[in-house]
Amino acid sequence: MEFLPIVLALLATGCTVAIGAALIWPGRGWLARWRSRRQQVRAEDSLKYLYAAELRNSPPTLSGLAATLWISLPSAAEILSSLERLGLVEWKASALQLTPAGRSRAVRVLRAHRLWERYLADETGYRELDWHKQAEKQEHRLTPSDLEALAARLKNPIYDPHGDPIPNPAGETAPQAGIPLATAPLDTPLQIVHIEDEPEPTYAELLAAGLYPGMELRVVERLATQMRIRVGRDERTLRSPVAANLLVQPQPETAAQAPQVRLSDLRVGERGAVVGIAPGCRQMERRRLQDLGVLPGTVIQAEFASPGGDPVAYRIRGAMIALRKDQAAHILVESLEESLCA
Repeated sequence: MEFLPIVLALLATGCTVAIGAALIWPGRGWLARWRSRRQQVRAEDSLKYLYAAELRNSPPTLSGLAATLWISLPSAAEILSSLERLGLVEWKASALQLTPAGRSRAVRVLRAHRLWERYLADETGYRELDWHKQAEKQEHRLTPSDLEALAARLKNPIYDPHGDPIPNPAGETAPQAGIPLATAPLDTPLQIVHIEDEPEPTYAELLAAGLYPGMELRVVERLATQMRIRVGRDERTLRSPVAANLLVQPQPETAAQAPQVRLSDLRVGERGAVVGIAPGCRQMERRRLQDLGVLPGTVIQAEFASPGGDPVAYRIRGAMIALRKDQAAHILVESLEESLCA
């Protein structure tokens, strides 16, 4: 028994040495792997920044890179020097450019990010505010084979849920259509084609206003610090910095003449025939609405509202179903009431 304390001490010492080795072993320890992973993420985030600037036809800057990565200017300069040594970036005519190898890697990272956001939007229950953060993690983990399997599963989409073009494996992208909402004509049917998801507080304001790509609206009034828009029967006020994060395009006249409104616009007793479900309705909720009978041509009538006005009970295919206002807003209907068509 007198040897037991010695044995325990030896075991404790051995465990301490083993844990320390696992943490700090050169090149193999957890700390070395963590540093290597961090360097990889920063390098790929830098390449993604440079490629995104290229897509926007906007020259990249050291300060822009530092702000994107939340690092100091010297740290950003050090990363660029490292990328240059690796043959991923180069200077041409005093301008920083991606080499073919750098562009290929940047395309893969940006493609992974936007495809993962598309996946989160279409096939999961993640909130919109979580898409970007989740995609930031996965973009560095997906292998090329994982990436192409994901693209095939999603049927090779060309835009992410915010309206940003998804590059194909060769780096080709669909055009970014649209004009800034701030310059759009007044009282003209418009459709949102892109909603910027950064910075997050601004994106949160757009989500709180119920705006998403594919939504139709009109600009009612434009002032120096804010603007008023009309979505269906509702009018909403957007601060100018928030409105600047929206791109829109004019709607064709044929679409403008269609008496379409949102189901949430119907008053009690009014009816509408379903035209479709708005693009902002995500896959899981879309399936639920379709299972409830919300299909093109179905006539829906607003029967009665709760004391607070939300939710509202609707008669759909003989059944009474309660929908919250934000759910009903996703259902586009053609008005069957003259009062709505006037």
